[in-house]
Amino acid sequence: MSAVSDRLPTFPWDKLTSYKATAAAHPDGLVDLSVGTPVDPVPELIQKALVAAADSPGYPTVWGTPELRDAITGWVERRLGARGVTHRHVLPIVGSKELVAWLPTQLGLGPGDRVAFPRLAYPTYEVGARLARAAYEAYDDPTALDPEGLRLLWLNSPSNPTGKVLSQEELTRTVAWAREHGVLLVSDECYLELGWEADPVSVLHPDVNGGSYDGIVAVHSLSKRSNLAGYRAAFLAGDPAVLGPLLEIRKHGGMMTSAPTQAAVVAALGDDEHVRVQRERYAARRTLLREALLGHGFRIEHSKASLYLWATRGESCWDTVAHLAERGILVAPGDFYGPAGAQFVRVAFTATDERVAAAVRRL
Repeated sequence: MSAVSDRLPTFPWDKLTSYKATAAAHPDGLVDLSVGTPVDPVPELIQKALVAAADSPGYPTVWGTPELRDAITGWVERRLGARGVTHRHVLPIVGSKELVAWLPTQLGLGPGDRVAFPRLAYPTYEVGARLARAAYEAYDDPTALDPEGLRLLWLNSPSNPTGKVLSQEELTRTVAWAREHGVLLVSDECYLELGWEADPVSVLHPDVNGGSYDGIVAVHSLSKRSNLAGYRAAFLAGDPAVLGPLLEIRKHGGMMTSAPTQAAVVAALGDDEHVRVQRERYAARRTLLREALLGHGFRIEHSKASLYLWATRGESCWDTVAHLAERGILVAPGDFYGPAGAQFVRVAFTATDERVAAAVRRL
């Protein structure tokens, strides 16, 4: 086991333990803005669907029920503008982090293969490459990469941690480049429904992919849009030539979403109203925190979408973490996401209204 664990970096959030203790000692309590975990209730219609399916004694299927696949294909076409999406174009997964961490292994990547991801990125892209013993590298412009040996190209728009949104033109150019060089492009779009100052576009849109899903896969999650992080519910959509073999591999591995969760996802994808309500909550919290940070001397970059503000005071991110911890506020240091984040912190606006108000008062 140590041979596997030795391939991995230190789990980033373990480094925040002492700062969390400092912040928790604040007389008014801790305001934890370090992790983007939902805190608002699971919408009632989703809870009811889960309960109604609770009597599920048999094994669920990895591919999901026909109703689930219908819900995914319908949502992808309605919300993302995709066309001609069939059941062969979709695959339920057990939360998107599981997929990110194990996709290189399930694709058969290993020594001699390369995985690429953005310069500032969710740490699990690197973890997935390490688990597969593949090489990895960070990029500023994916089309400037050496395609030799490059087997998997990750996009992430809207970005975690920065909230940066790739334009339709950037996506179109990157899809064309990846196809030209035979590189599988996987686009992590888990924050797509949380655009504030931009309207994020999916690689599944025909204006981006020319009406073909060849060589592209999009990753979507219900954790953020529907407050379902505790349900572990996500899905892939895209090239059947990629998803078909993945389905077979995942069948052998028993990587199945529970039957009650599948029913809950059907309800969640069929309802847009709860997403609108949740967006309004996040928008209000974002506005309050953004103004408070700016007033406290921070500069905010990108942050046009997602659940985070990418902020800097022009100093070491750890100095900023310590500064805010003294005020009872815990944030994530930017270097968790790569060396380019050394002077930034990621501030989540997923705390309750009361805790956000507390942070604003302290700032």
